[in-house]
Order: sequence, then structure tokens, then C-alpha cells
Amino acid sequence: MITLYIVDMTSCKIFNMKICISLILLSGTLPGYLKNFSFVPYKLENVNMKHMEKNNKPQIIIIAGPTCVGKTRVAIQIAQKWGGEIIGADAVQVYRYMDIGTAKPDASEQAQVKHHMIDIVDPDVRFDSAMYVDRARPIIQQLHDSHTPIFLVGGSGLYIKTLTQGLFQSAPGNPSIRQKYKQLAARHGNTWLYELLKAQDPDAASTIHPNDMVRIIRALEVFETTGRSIREHHQSHQFSDHPYRLFKIMLNDDRKQLYRRIDRRVDRMIQDGFLKEVHSLIHRGYHCQLNAMQSIGYKHMCAYINGQLGWKEAITLLKRDTRRYAKRQFTWFRADKSFIWTHASDIATLYPKIHDFIYSSRNPTSQNQPCMV
Repeated sequence: MITLYIVDMTSCKIFNMKICISLILLSGTLPGYLKNFSFVPYKLENVNMKHMEKNNKPQIIIIAGPTCVGKTRVAIQIAQKWGGEIIGADAVQVYRYMDIGTAKPDASEQAQVKHHMIDIVDPDVRFDSAMYVDRARPIIQQLHDSHTPIFLVGGSGLYIKTLTQGLFQSAPGNPSIRQKYKQLAARHGNTWLYELLKAQDPDAASTIHPNDMVRIIRALEVFETTGRSIREHHQSHQFSDHPYRLFKIMLNDDRKQLYRRIDRRVDRMIQDGFLKEVHSLIHRGYHCQLNAMQSIGYKHMCAYINGQLGWKEAITLLKRDTRRYAKRQFTWFRADKSFIWTHASDIATLYPKIHDFIYSSRNPTSQNQPCMV
């Protein structure tokens, strides 16, 4: 018996196989499963293992952006061009029966390109980023193994970050401390509490908006509980070597134009039967207090159905809250400097870079990065 170390030049994978040399010598041919490999006499220690491991990571093209910016259209366009598949990164599109209010890709769009992570749980499941990662990572590995380009598409920044960087296990929560800071904010105001954070943990304060009370209180809570900045917890968690190779695209647009499109989309949702969809969900037994039913749009329709809002007021607030959500998405993705920002109409200008990224690991020699065998 001998051990052969075989390198697949298309994927830079090393295979360790023990085969009987007499079988090859007697038959004069290689076993069928080895016919696609080239055998080169070379010392294994000369193989650039570090480069091969890097190139063998699953590579993902992320298409992110605010709601209504055109992510679905652009993703389908690019995925079709390179024969890829789409993994959704939307916190609400994971739910079944919630189609109109989530602007979920319709049947014709899903027929053009295979979509994953859409319609995977019922609305009464309290889905979170950890569950998302558990479901998405096997799909990524499967697509990677089949050499299928992977497009991660959506506006849920937390899901994208958790999937590509891992779960952040922060300091345990302390409800009594959290409540104390909530009371201080109610008594002295948000500005006062933000100034307190600046005094206690200026590093964290520099990354948090003065009006973001949830994050301000959490930062104060972590600092009082652990004596360390929440930024230190974040940094100590970061992977030294990320599990995926990423090409990150952020779709941008003029804010006023985006807001007008949001208003038009809400009008279309109403025309397409959004209220009827929410009635249908309630009829199925999915009550308005469920986490999924408290997402933007659904909570507004629920408030109208329950008599808490008038019709015009519900629509006005739905448009306003969707615009505010888009603004928060801009803020989230702007913090990640590795995104390439572009308008949806200019996506073709990135085609050369997308092409090079997709084929860089399949054909390393084209990037002057051979497998070194």
C-alpha cells in the first residue's frame, strides 16, 4: 500500500488516498475515480497549504441594502449571469404565508433563480439569528461543494453579520441594572444618559448614535456588569480567520427617490391585498402578538384590525416606519467599510470584479496564485 496526496487543481483541494500500487501496475490504468487527476512527482512539503486552505473557503457575494432599493432584481440579474443561487437574508421573509408585506420574491422570480432561506418556518416560530445560521451554513457548504456561486441577499444586517462573522456571546444580561438605566433615561433624558456613557465608556459611545437608547443602555449595562467596554467584548470575539471569502456590495440610492419608492410600494401592497393577507394569517391562528406579526407592516394592519388605528393613519405610519427602517439600514451597513457602494443601475460596472472573485478560487493561476504543485 502507498499513500498518494492528490491535488485537485480546480478547487485546490488535497486528497489523501491509500491505494494498492499493484492494482495500478497490473491493470495499466488508474481507478475510475482517479482519472480526472494529474499525478505530478512533488514533495508534499512544497505545497502551499495555507494558500490552498484560503482558496477552498466558501466564497459569497453579498448584495445588501435598504428596503426597496432593488436588491431582488439585481441579485436575480447577477445570479442568472453566473449560474448562481440566492440565499435570503431577511428576518421576515423566512416566514410562510407572509408574502405581500415582506415583498418576498414571487413565484416567477423564484423560478428564474433558486432561492434559499425563504418560507422555511411558520409565523408562530420565534426565529432568530442563531437559527438562521444553523439553517444557512449547510446550504452554503452544499453550494460550495457543487461549485455553485453563492449570493447572500437581503437587508437584515444582523443576519448577514452573524452568518459571516459568527455569534457574539456578550456578557450576560442583568435586568435590574438595565431597568436602572431605563429609569435614569426617563428621569434625566436621553442626552443625559448618552453623556454618562461617554464619561464611563467613551470607546463604546463613539460607535453609538446619541438617540439609540437600546444600545446605550446595553453598553452601560455591560460596563457595570463586567468592568469592560462592550467594544472589548466584540473585539475579543472576532474571528482571527473568517470562515468565508466575501465580496460585499451595498446598493445605494438617493434618499428622496428611495423614500418615494417606499411610499409607492406601500400603496401597491395595499392594492395587492395586504390587509386580506393579515386577516388570513389571523384566521390561520397566528395572532397579532407574535414576534413575526409585530414586524413592520403587519403590526400596522393588526392595529387597524383591532381598532387601534384608523385606515389612513395606519397607512401613514406604515410609510413613515418603513422609511425610518431604511434609514437604520443605511446606518448599519455604512459602519462596515468593506462594502462596495453602488447604485442598482450601475451594477454592471462591478461585473469584472464579480467575475474575478467567482473564478479566483476555481482557477488560481489566473490570479497569479497557483496551487504551487
